[in-house]
Amino acid sequence: MDTRKRQLALQRRHAAALPRQGLTAAAQVLPTAHGVLPNPACVPGAGQPCRHALVDVELNARLHAYEQTLRGRFEAIEDTLRTMSAWQHERDFVERAQALAQQRLDLQWPLAALESAWVAGVDIAALHAHAMFETIRRCVRLSDQDSAPWRARLPIQADTLRACGVHTLDVSPCADGRLQGVLPFVLRTAPSEGVVVKAYAGALFDVELDVQDWTQRELERVTGLLPGGEALDYLKVAVYHFSSSHPQQEGCAAHGSHDARAVAAAIERLHALRAAVDNTFGAGAAPLVMLVGVDTDLDAIRIHLPDARGQLHAERFLDAATLYRETLGLDAAQARQRVHDAVAAHVRDLGGVLMRAPGDDGLARLAALWLQANLSQIEYVITYHAGRYAVVGHDEAFVCVGDALPPLQLRNQYYHAHLDTVEEGAADLDVGVKIFTGLNLRRGLALPVLVHFSYSGRVPGARQRAIERGQRVVAAIRARYPSWDGRGQLHCRVAVSDRHGSETVALIDDDVVLAGH
Repeated sequence: MDTRKRQLALQRRHAAALPRQGLTAAAQVLPTAHGVLPNPACVPGAGQPCRHALVDVELNARLHAYEQTLRGRFEAIEDTLRTMSAWQHERDFVERAQALAQQRLDLQWPLAALESAWVAGVDIAALHAHAMFETIRRCVRLSDQDSAPWRARLPIQADTLRACGVHTLDVSPCADGRLQGVLPFVLRTAPSEGVVVKAYAGALFDVELDVQDWTQRELERVTGLLPGGEALDYLKVAVYHFSSSHPQQEGCAAHGSHDARAVAAAIERLHALRAAVDNTFGAGAAPLVMLVGVDTDLDAIRIHLPDARGQLHAERFLDAATLYRETLGLDAAQARQRVHDAVAAHVRDLGGVLMRAPGDDGLARLAALWLQANLSQIEYVITYHAGRYAVVGHDEAFVCVGDALPPLQLRNQYYHAHLDTVEEGAADLDVGVKIFTGLNLRRGLALPVLVHFSYSGRVPGARQRAIERGQRVVAAIRARYPSWDGRGQLHCRVAVSDRHGSETVALIDDDVVLAGH
């Protein structure tokens, strides 16, 4: 049974075990520190569905349709290959295989991979990789159409961030695939020109690179290229993760599933970034910072706000799962007030929160908005995933190296390693290969690696340089993992995107080189 079928079977068994009593899914279960429990706040027979008053049910339905659409495209690959493998010695194999691929995957196989199948057999790993890259291409092509039903409905838009005093939101989640949907799903934040995502194993972002990014945006701000920028600031957010059900096994691999180490390391990087900017450009220049934790079993968040001195504290945070339980059953106004009261109490406990100017409460307001938005995601997991994801570990489809893929933002869709060179990102890559050793390689399938870099179309020659950088990274990846490459299971493609233009994740070198047996 493949991974997705196992997941669905587990989910059905989990859902069947939950108490019914005529209640909706949200009424039946609540997130807790250790799983899902019957909801004591809802009374059977009351005649009203027990949904949280602040949850956007319609947005949840649209995001679920999006999730099903994207997952369905990738899940169809393995089923299609299984069907094809039974035909490879038939005389009409080529015609049947091409028709099946067109019907199920909306692609064509390279003829060279099919015509000699009756002699040497089908190179399943090569076809798997080809289908994976073509499906990425298809999802990118359809991304505007796929995201249109939910993008504008997300509660945190660019205007929302500006109203909270933020001109640039720079988010560094762990590269773990379970955080790939952190913006639209977990934080319900719309992508925009001012939102940047750079994932690193263990959320251990590159401080020097972030200083450069901050400097670039600060230059744009002071020269007037950012509308209203004189009153706004740069916000750096690190996102760590943990598993409430399997803390010793399914936490952050980069930190040995040791939650305290993950939190401490993220805090150290955020403090280092502030110190680096202050030391370079003068005291008071440092960007705003925030730390967010995600329970990847439930998608419930913790928010660590910086105190008035800019210091973050590992054991002091706001917990969305707790707020969900405390506010379920209240009307919308009461629930919203309870969230704001919780944030205000937390700020008082911290002795104040970091601010750009006296009286500025932008960080606290953004924290309240993210907590409120996350209530919808908690109920999303309750409604559509029986209160906890059936697969609490890894289930990614491919590895993305370099820059993230804005068109694909979905939990466990891909593992992302942000890097410029393989040497600097070796640890991230090794974690990804370890994950896919269990998911794909041991089963004889491919390890598909998309090497993706962005360029500026405003700079002459930038596109070609991005392609050449991608090709150098591909060569270095092959050299780092010669065993898998020699077996024909490591498949890499280069893609580039124009950050200022219309070219998005354009695959380079379209001729697929099929590995021999």
